[in-house]
Amino acid sequence: MTHPTTRRTLLRGSAATAALATAGLAARPATAHADAPRKPGAEGPRIGILLYDGYSLLDPTGPAEVLSRLPGASVTMVAERRGPVRTDTGDVAVVAERSLAEAGRLDVLLVPGAGNRGVIAAMENQTLLKWIRATNRHTRFTTSVCTGSLVLAAAGLLDGRRATTYWASAEYLEKTYDVTYVPERFVESGKFITSAGVSAGLDMALHLAARLTDDDTARAIQLAVEYDPRPPFDAGDPRRASAELKARALKLLADSQV
Repeated sequence: MTHPTTRRTLLRGSAATAALATAGLAARPATAHADAPRKPGAEGPRIGILLYDGYSLLDPTGPAEVLSRLPGASVTMVAERRGPVRTDTGDVAVVAERSLAEAGRLDVLLVPGAGNRGVIAAMENQTLLKWIRATNRHTRFTTSVCTGSLVLAAAGLLDGRRATTYWASAEYLEKTYDVTYVPERFVESGKFITSAGVSAGLDMALHLAARLTDDDTARAIQLAVEYDPRPPFDAGDPRRASAELKARALKLLADSQV
């Protein structure tokens, strides 16, 4: 079912998150049903991170930093076409290593979030949604960061499930789709793991690392990347934030996007 989206209703008049762009070089083509190629010597999970125009920068790169440390893992950036994919701010571009047609069968799919322009376009892009549904049929885990859960919902994959998303999109997710919003850093429902905004993707990735291997490996990766957050301000929880701070945060996001 197609749901109409507007800039105001999607993020309550504002943007979702900081943006990313992804990159990659040409790789050997793979059919949609073949296994994704592994890097030399890799025997671990094949992990594909979807990139689309206007995504938030940390959404794919934070989890990639964690998941690429899994023993034998192959992490690949995927987009509709190979080449640079630009973030919502327009300041960064990374190259998608493989096109959708070359991605092959994945063990893990990760869908990042984006600002309004990027996520609305992704939710309405039938080529992307069809590929996500087809890829999901063979994954061990299908995951999202931030408003990436809206894209999964638009693909019909979260019906009847519990999920999280960026705080400003929570009401939209729950009212538009058959999804129960849970205000947690990440939520696992069956093989689907969704995470809240931007930085929550790191928490989700560490949880996923443990699910793919074991807790000790995930702990070692956390130490390897020295993920021990101690922010200078106690301002990251929207449940404790004032209306004025929320409005300013969303304005900063909206003003930074192209």
